[in-house]
Amino acid sequence: AVKTPADVVEIKDGTLVWRAGRGGTPYWNKELGDFQARVWFKLPPGGNNGLAIRYPGKGNAAHDGMTEVQVIDENYYAARKQPDKKLDPRQQHGSIYGMVPAITGYQRPIGEWNFQEVTVKGSTIKVELNGTVILDADVSKVDMTTVMDKKDHPGKDRKRGYFGLAGHSDPVVFKNIAIKEL
Repeated sequence: AVKTPADVVEIKDGTLVWRAGRGGTPYWNKELGDFQARVWFKLPPGGNNGLAIRYPGKGNAAHDGMTEVQVIDENYYAARKQPDKKLDPRQQHGSIYGMVPAITGYQRPIGEWNFQEVTVKGSTIKVELNGTVILDADVSKVDMTTVMDKKDHPGKDRKRGYFGLAGHSDPVVFKNIAIKEL
C-alpha cells in the first residue's frame, strides 16, 4: 500500500505518472531498515524526482529522511534553457542529495526507460544505474561541514524509515517498482 495525496500521482497504463506541477513524497507504508529497491523510470527533458530513503513520513526526504537519491536529467539546466547554471556534483543523478556525488554518464537518453537498483545496508547506500554501480557510499562518514549549502541533514543516521518517491513537480514516470527487505 502507498500513502500519498491522490493529486500527486496517477496510474496510467501500468505506470505511476507524476502529475506536472505537483510535489510531495508518496511512500510505502511499511518501515524498512536494510532493503533493496528496484525501479524503472523515464524522465522528461529537465525532469527531477528522487528516491526517498528511510523517510520519516513527513518533512523533506533529503534532510529529514536518511537521504534522497537523486533521479534527475543529467542535462537539467540546459533542458530548462539555463545553460549558465550547473548542477552541483552532489545533485547529479544517483547522488546522495547534497552529500555524496554519483558517477555520471550512464543515464539513457531522455524519453527512454532506465533501470535503477538501490541497496541500503546500515549506513551504506549503493546505487546501480542500467547495470553500472554509480555510487557506493557510507553516509556515516560524510563530513557535515562539506555538505551542499551547509544544510543540516538531521535524518542522515536514521536506522529505519519508509521508501518513497520525492517528487519535484515534473512528469517523471515510474514502473515495476519492487522493494525487498534484507
